[in-house]
Amino acid sequence: MRKSLQLIGFIMILEGVSGTIDQIAVQPILGVVLNFFNRVVVNNVAFLEGYEIYANLILAILGIVVIISAERAPAS
Repeated sequence: MRKSLQLIGFIMILEGVSGTIDQIAVQPILGVVLNFFNRVVVNNVAFLEGYEIYANLILAILGIVVIISAERAPAS
């Protein structure tokens, strides 16, 4: 369980950072895979219009929180 949460957190960090880069400039490396959250979720949610960079950065921060939580969870 711990390893799967760490993997999910790592993917969240990658997608958040990649989405932020994609909002500032075009992401050339694995843009289709790494920008799924940015291109599908952020661009289709109306209340995030104008806050795309913040949404991607929050995703990256939540990924860090997931990894830290997984590290602190007791081993099962």
